[in-house]
Amino acid sequence: MAGTCEVALPVPLRNTFTYSVPDALEERVVPGARVIVPFGNRKAIGVVLERNSRNAGTQKLKDIAQAPDPVPALPPKLVELGSWVAGYYLAPVGETFRAMLPPAAAWRAPRMQKIVALRAEEISSPHLPLQSSAATAPQKMRAAEQQKQESVRRVLAERGPLPLTQLTKLAGVSRKLVERLAQQGGLQLWDEPVEPNESVLDTDFVPPSNILNDEQQRAFSEIKNWLAAAPGGQDEPAGPAGFRVALLYGVTGSGKTEVYLRAVAETLARGRAALILVPEIALTLRIGRLCRALFREGVAVLHSGLSDQERAREWWSVRRGEARVVVGTRSAVFAPLQNVGLVIVDEEQESSYKQEETPRYHGRDVAILRAKLEGAVALLGSATPSLESFHHARTGKYQLLRLDARIANRPLAPVEIVDLREDFRQTHRPGPVSERLRAAISQRLSGGTQSLVLVNRRGYSWFALCRSCGAAILCENCSIALAYHRRRERLLCHYCGFSRRPPKTCPKCSSEHIYFVGAGAEQLEERLRALFPSARIARLDRDTARSRRAFEQVLEAFADREIDILVGTQMVAKGHDFHGVTLVGVVSADAQLGFPDFRAAERTFQLLTQVAGRAGRGDLPGEVLVETHYPEHYAIQLAARQDYPSFFEKELHFRRLMHYPPFTSLALLLVRDPKLEQAIRWSRQLGEFLQPMESRGIRVLGPAAAPLARLKREYRFQFLLKSPRRALLNGILAECLAFSERKKIPGRALWLDVDPVNLL
Repeated sequence: MAGTCEVALPVPLRNTFTYSVPDALEERVVPGARVIVPFGNRKAIGVVLERNSRNAGTQKLKDIAQAPDPVPALPPKLVELGSWVAGYYLAPVGETFRAMLPPAAAWRAPRMQKIVALRAEEISSPHLPLQSSAATAPQKMRAAEQQKQESVRRVLAERGPLPLTQLTKLAGVSRKLVERLAQQGGLQLWDEPVEPNESVLDTDFVPPSNILNDEQQRAFSEIKNWLAAAPGGQDEPAGPAGFRVALLYGVTGSGKTEVYLRAVAETLARGRAALILVPEIALTLRIGRLCRALFREGVAVLHSGLSDQERAREWWSVRRGEARVVVGTRSAVFAPLQNVGLVIVDEEQESSYKQEETPRYHGRDVAILRAKLEGAVALLGSATPSLESFHHARTGKYQLLRLDARIANRPLAPVEIVDLREDFRQTHRPGPVSERLRAAISQRLSGGTQSLVLVNRRGYSWFALCRSCGAAILCENCSIALAYHRRRERLLCHYCGFSRRPPKTCPKCSSEHIYFVGAGAEQLEERLRALFPSARIARLDRDTARSRRAFEQVLEAFADREIDILVGTQMVAKGHDFHGVTLVGVVSADAQLGFPDFRAAERTFQLLTQVAGRAGRGDLPGEVLVETHYPEHYAIQLAARQDYPSFFEKELHFRRLMHYPPFTSLALLLVRDPKLEQAIRWSRQLGEFLQPMESRGIRVLGPAAAPLARLKREYRFQFLLKSPRRALLNGILAECLAFSERKKIPGRALWLDVDPVNLL
């Protein structure tokens, strides 16, 4: 009789399916292999998780139809990792493994472009060791040639690897000159696919040099020792004995990226592979180029901006062992690297590492587990670490490495808090720009430097309000007020996309007194244009940057100092290195503090600290102005002092009192349905099941209406579960899901998030 195997299929069920293995496919059907199987009246692609020791016996099983891959798509450690993710996050096992697989797309050659970089040995040199080819030309011609060479070196030293077309524009040189310099040996030139959402922006990294400062050297020496002590080199298998987690806590501009790159080089020298996770596509592309410049071939980039064909090509180059370094966003944690020696998670505090769709995993936490399975070093980096990670570092669970000074000892920009209550008393103007901020911007315009102004709200106004009855104009699909976008003359829902024209009268009382509350990025831009009519002003938010290219064009113009004032939302707060910015202004700095989320203060502190780090990154000193109606709040005060340790201690005390992470494990259980009565009935059933769990050590908050009580036409009720023991909490959640199945509560009605980062 034929053997059998367990297959995970991409369906919203938590069980695997048993299939019979035909003799002809015996060698290919192994754990990690993709298979095509009959499922109902169609065929589906699944992953083999295990071979059964028993045969099919008298049980009637369907045969596997095809096993298309000559080698298993997922190596053994990824099969183990995927099983852990499905179990820990209580996600359907098939949907978990679907997230780990490459796109099922045929490869086709992508469009290519030329990328230029300084050679590694030339990066820290004072000038390019190149000579003009016109040795007999007059002295003036040779001098002009040398000036052009220095322009190329300066641009590449400041920005790292660039497309040839962009380099020629920024350096003001010809394509032939760059190609000639590459032939003479001072530059690297290679082909790279043109990616549809590619960004070539300045990002928050320090260009690599051959000289580390004392703090960088100490951090790198520690990492080097850990890599040397770990098993799993070319001649011996990896194992948990080499596992270690370290937090690299460094202020903005302190050179964390240089430490990362040195650690990657050391890992490669020891015959092992490296994985680098970053929170945004723009950073992925930038770090990927930098790695390609330093490590030549063997670097793969994985992110959602690639086409299916490009992603499949990169993914399989990793699986075949052609790439030993992977740079990517959240999902790259599942890249099929083997013999991994180093896993880096840059900006580890970022919420974008949390997947909001099934499986709802946290990329940072999965990266740590992957390092454990591989016997690798996990290196987390941040200027504003998450409270959980810094707590682990302080208690010894993680190693702590510190970079307390900026490169070249550049000072952090001083931060001044502007009390908007006092500003209103003096000016009687409620507008978004205080008198102090107006004067500071005017001073920068006179001095020829740039200003960056952050307001973390899209649109013109936050919402529309009736002055007569007090009712806000709400979305038809969600329980949230519509934001006013003046340029489009629409009221928009930022959750479901619903829009309508602003009404001339109140929909409830028919009053004509409609009032628009709050200032968004669009209104701030308008106000600045009125105050400074001759200034070059641009805005960067999701409304103006509807394509990646539009996003690039604004930031490229700002980097080239073609813009005097840039207004933006949080997308400009981190990851950018503009040397002309000497002023950063923050409007409505306290907007997040009122959110019903225990991380509101932490997010406010992180955002203010990150945006403050944009000022004074060049040779000129910087200044930061933070406008707020709540200047006494500790998150505002400590962010102004850029005092993370004090913020950590104060916030940790609050978390301990209120039983929040890192002292408690959390899970969010959401019940949703288009019919209010149905959602209430299911919530009551689950509430009756969960109520006795209090006696087992689980604190249950709910059922209660979710902060967004109706979203996309569904009514939502939620439970927040707390437990000091993760294993106990997950066990009770599994019991809850089994109870739901017995009560015929459909799976689509339950939304379970283990370790949630967003409680809205």
